[in-house]
Amino acid sequence: MAISGNRIGLFGGTFDPVHYGHLRSALEVKNDFGLDEVRIIPCAKPPHRKQPEANAAMRLQMLELAIKNQAGLTIDTRELDRHKLSELTPSYMVDTLKSLRQDFKDASLLLFIGSDAFKHLTGWHQWQQLFDYAHLVVLTRPGFETQGLDDFFNARLAKDIKELAQNPAGKLFLSQVTQLDISATAIRNMIAKKQNPGFLLPDAVIEYIKQHQLYETY
Repeated sequence: MAISGNRIGLFGGTFDPVHYGHLRSALEVKNDFGLDEVRIIPCAKPPHRKQPEANAAMRLQMLELAIKNQAGLTIDTRELDRHKLSELTPSYMVDTLKSLRQDFKDASLLLFIGSDAFKHLTGWHQWQQLFDYAHLVVLTRPGFETQGLDDFFNARLAKDIKELAQNPAGKLFLSQVTQLDISATAIRNMIAKKQNPGFLLPDAVIEYIKQHQLYETY
């Protein structure tokens, strides 16, 4: 029996800048997993990488331009809001999921991460507790191997999407998606070299970057 409440997808990242790799993945998993919405969560202070080049307000504005009029994709600013209260605290995902679970008590929450991020998951702050609040869906490339999963992950591995709908949290699921070979780092480098980043991110975002002269000295 399916649990009561919605099925909500969660995408975190710095989005510095947001590009079609992010947007295509969000749209694809919304359709493939039958989600009511996908909440895109811009990170304020990433704990495992250097700080974003663009400030939080600009990254948020670029996201707003990118998903304008796209039904089912919403921006969740709780990490940015939390950072305003305590600028020294990193944006730990476990805190974000705990907050989301308080807001969506009966929903099935699906946190989507890439396979590269999954390889470093055990270095995340209180990573085991992520499963207390959400399912973890790893977006994989063809050939991704599951033989190396330890007992902790194997005990939580779901074989079917239906298992995610039957529980509010606690499962690990591996899913292949169309992964566009686009990176924010490459886009920033292109702009710094005065190259055209067209067709890698929405035109409205490109215009915003030009207007505010972002990434020109990256």
